[in-house]
Amino acid sequence: MDLKLVGQKIKESRTARNLTQEELGELTDLTSSYVSVIERGVKVPTLGTFIKIANALNVSADSLLVDVLNTSMKITASKLSDQIEKLPIREQKKILEVVRVLAEFDKDE
Repeated sequence: MDLKLVGQKIKESRTARNLTQEELGELTDLTSSYVSVIERGVKVPTLGTFIKIANALNVSADSLLVDVLNTSMKITASKLSDQIEKLPIREQKKILEVVRVLAEFDKDE
């Protein structure tokens, strides 16, 4: 498992919520230095700590693990499908046409 990718997702989620490492540490009962080593991929958090972090960031565990899970493309595709379904039909058709063209382009290579 690439710990740096997981740490990067944690950092991205933290900064998206405008939290400092210190603030995340306070929410999770961790030191800011420990948050830092997790975000840099130096240390592996325990499952309990990982859950505390996900809960504090209000994100799902799979969103933090998406780059290291074998099923990440299925997860991403499912999320995108859900988002596309919420759009007007005209917009859905535009997106699906772009995807179709990109898929055909990829076959040519």
